[in-house]
Amino acid sequence: PQKSLFFHRNSNYPISKGIKAVNGKDSDLKYEPGWEDMEECNKDKLLVQEQAANFMKVLKVLWQDFLQCYSSRPLLYWSVWWALSTCGYFQVINYSQGLWEKVMPSQSSEIYNGSVEAVSTLLGAIAVFAVGYIKLSWSTWGELALSMFSILIAAAVYVMDTVRNIWVCYASYVLFRSVYMLLITIATFQIAANLSMERYALVFGVNTFIALLLQTLITVIVVDSSGLGLDIFTQFKIYAAYFAAIALIFLLSGICSIRRKYQRQEEMQAKSSSDS
Repeated sequence: PQKSLFFHRNSNYPISKGIKAVNGKDSDLKYEPGWEDMEECNKDKLLVQEQAANFMKVLKVLWQDFLQCYSSRPLLYWSVWWALSTCGYFQVINYSQGLWEKVMPSQSSEIYNGSVEAVSTLLGAIAVFAVGYIKLSWSTWGELALSMFSILIAAAVYVMDTVRNIWVCYASYVLFRSVYMLLITIATFQIAANLSMERYALVFGVNTFIALLLQTLITVIVVDSSGLGLDIFTQFKIYAAYFAAIALIFLLSGICSIRRKYQRQEEMQAKSSSDS
């Protein structure tokens, strides 16, 4: 051939940006002024686009995992109770000292607030240890158990608010914390049992975020002066009603779940008897 394929390029061969040929010859290449800035700017744009694409990919994976996790009904109702009760628990322990101060002012009498906190923590730990000895089908009776224990929590908060005796307040507070620590341990185990280890952070993070969001809303509405700014005794009546509402929700849900389960069993028995 007259021209070698390797040593003779077409004159129309594209030349990279920032470089131009002089007199049509490739051998006389010169760089345009500021070409370094142009190359750096292009690299930055590509990097930003890649980071945005990766971020959207991560969000998509998180959303898919979120939908897959909370599509499980047992995990959903344990998570709902976890978030709602944790919100109420934080409210009670944050403002219980203020309630006790109103019942028995510390300036005029001797108080045992610190001792009560220690005793309630100890009894809560004992209750958590006793969970391992509870033999119960949580998949069947879990919602009803949550309802019954939530009623007990609501009663403890109500008694602590209405009976203006410091020792009754202390006893109710110990009962409140012990029952909550017992239930939150069961709820945490049941949630973890329905998850793979890679999704623990996602589910518990979402549950905690919802609990703190609800707590913030309740604080702004009930406690803060920009909201209702209610007195401490009215606040605790609201907290007791809050736990009573949780108990009612899970009572109705538990009854419906058990009814559906027994209906399915009856249908299966009727089908098996007809086949035989």
